Amino acid sequence: MTTPLYAAITLGSNSFNMLVAKTDGHQPKIIAKYKRKVRLAEGILADGSLSEEVLLRGLDCLKMFGQMLEKEGVSAEHVAVIATATLRKISNSDDFCRRALPILGHPIEIISGMREAELIYQGMVATTEGEGRRLVIDIGGASTEFIIGDGNKVLLKSSLPMGCVTFNDTFFASFPFQQLDFDDAKARVRTVLGEQLGELKALGWHCVVGASGSVQSVVELLNHRNLSSVITLDVLQQLKQEVLTQEHPSMLDIPGLNPERAPTFAAGVAILLGLFELLEIEKLHLSGGALREGVLQTLASNL
Repeated sequence: MTTPLYAAITLGSNSFNMLVAKTDGHQPKIIAKYKRKVRLAEGILADGSLSEEVLLRGLDCLKMFGQMLEKEGVSAEHVAVIATATLRKISNSDDFCRRALPILGHPIEIISGMREAELIYQGMVATTEGEGRRLVIDIGGASTEFIIGDGNKVLLKSSLPMGCVTFNDTFFASFPFQQLDFDDAKARVRTVLGEQLGELKALGWHCVVGASGSVQSVVELLNHRNLSSVITLDVLQQLKQEVLTQEHPSMLDIPGLNPERAPTFAAGVAILLGLFELLEIEKLHLSGGALREGVLQTLASNL
């Protein structure tokens, strides 16, 4: 008997993603990936609602996902749709979910930051080799999750309101970028971390794993330059200097920078710099997976 296909859809503040998988040897085997930079967090208005323009951008992506679900042959009962920080935050999330339901044929579950952290850790453990105590950092568009775990056991988890899209709007909205922008971003990172800073450092870790587009963009850039894919403070300082010398906001003169990731690159580097310095991180490795892989694991275990 063949196992059914299933799909994990994650609606982040920066990107919408969909993974289609089947079970192979009790583990999800991904057979298709779809992604679009929707940048929901850009559309949050002063009154706390999501603008109609960005809301429609999100629904348009979901229409494409719906078409791909039909194309791949995934039935509605085997789909999980998970939404994170921006849909947790906006005042018209119910409206978005109501309008999305007939497009996808499946309800959207808006999860808490703590549940998001659990799923991120589950996805990391399932896809990333390593042992010992690990600190996992997932910088999203509007929130960042921190998880310290040992094997399958989570020792600490938190979700804090900082992300590459929101930091971009706050600190990197006007070009050219300046050292002061990075200084202000670091100060905000310190403020947002608050008491978590001491709690994280008190628990400690053997290695640090990054699971986010911000980390991915740096690793892609390093790979393009045939350099080690391990992120260090020196690497981030060098990238900051490259950002500061750019003559155009597209930052196309930075070798190896994916143009799709360029709009939030400076903000992502700024957050990483702040975390490296405040948490005294020596090096960071890219995770093999995160939230959407964690959702896949949950779906696979339910079949």
